[in-house]
Amino acid sequence: MHRPIVVGLTGNIATGKSTVLVYLRQKGAHIIDADQLAHQAVALDGPAYDQVIDAFGAGILLPDGAIDRRALGRIVFGDPDALARLEEIVHPAVFELAKAEFAAAAAPVLIVEAIKLLESGRLLSLCNEVWVVTATPEAQLARLLQSRGMSEAEARQRMAAQSSQAEKVKRATRVIDNSTTSAALYAQLDVIWNDLMRDA
Repeated sequence: MHRPIVVGLTGNIATGKSTVLVYLRQKGAHIIDADQLAHQAVALDGPAYDQVIDAFGAGILLPDGAIDRRALGRIVFGDPDALARLEEIVHPAVFELAKAEFAAAAAPVLIVEAIKLLESGRLLSLCNEVWVVTATPEAQLARLLQSRGMSEAEARQRMAAQSSQAEKVKRATRVIDNSTTSAALYAQLDVIWNDLMRDA
C-alpha cells in the first residue's frame, strides 16, 4: 500500500482556504483542521488540559470545568509571552493528535490546514508539500466586507496583523491563486490533484 501524500495548507485571512478544502475533500482528500485539533487538545479530556490550567490558573474555567477559550484568549492575545507559553503547551499535543489521525486515515492525500503551519516546525515536519493559498489584497478586502460583515478599518487591521503573504509564498511547494473566480480556482486544483494522483 502506498503511503499517503501529506500536504500542509496555509494562507492568510480571506484567501479562500475553506473553498479549496471543500473542493479537495470532494476529490477524496482527508482534511485535518489544526485549529480543531487545538480545541481537542484543551478539551476536558484533552492531552493539554491540565498543563493549560497549571499555566493560567483556575480563573479560565467555566462552571462545568471546561476551559473558557474566550477568557484564555483575553489573557494571551495581548501578551506575546503568555501566547508563546500557550503554544508551547498546545503545539506538541496538536502534533500527536495529527499523527494519530494520519495513521487512521485511508485517503491517498491528507491535508492539514493550519494558519500557523510555517511557524509550527512539528506539523511542518509531517508534510511532503506545502501549499499556500493567495489572493490579491483587493479580493481579501472584498471578501471580508461581504462575507464577514466587517468594517473596512477592521478588515484592513485583520489583514495587517497577519504574517506576510510573500514570505509564505517563498516557502511554498505550490501556490494556489484564488483572486478571481471559483472556476479559475477549481481548474488549478484539478491540475494539482491529477499531478498528485500520478505521484500516489
